[in-house]
Amino acid sequence: MIIELVTYTGVGILCLIFAFLLIKKHKINLIHDYHHRNVTKKDIPAYTKQIGKGLLLIGAGCVATGIVNFVFKTHCGIAAFVVCSAAGFALTHKAQKKYNGSWFS
Repeated sequence: MIIELVTYTGVGILCLIFAFLLIKKHKINLIHDYHHRNVTKKDIPAYTKQIGKGLLLIGAGCVATGIVNFVFKTHCGIAAFVVCSAAGFALTHKAQKKYNGSWFS
């Protein structure tokens, strides 16, 4: 159970750090170049902010999953991971479609 807690929370914290760098610092270099090839310079702040929000949701879901599973000694925290990951992916997909045209343009 400790390894699961450390793994989920570690990955979640890493996602949260990357989300902060995307949202506040607009570090577009954290995103693979073909994912932002068609993003204009003026759209970079909006694009990185929306991608960062998606990653923030995914990271929060990872942290919540680790904590819930550890505290309650069950695997019901996976529900938090699934819900947060789906919402985060939806935000990321929306940003990709709006600012880049598609995932692999």
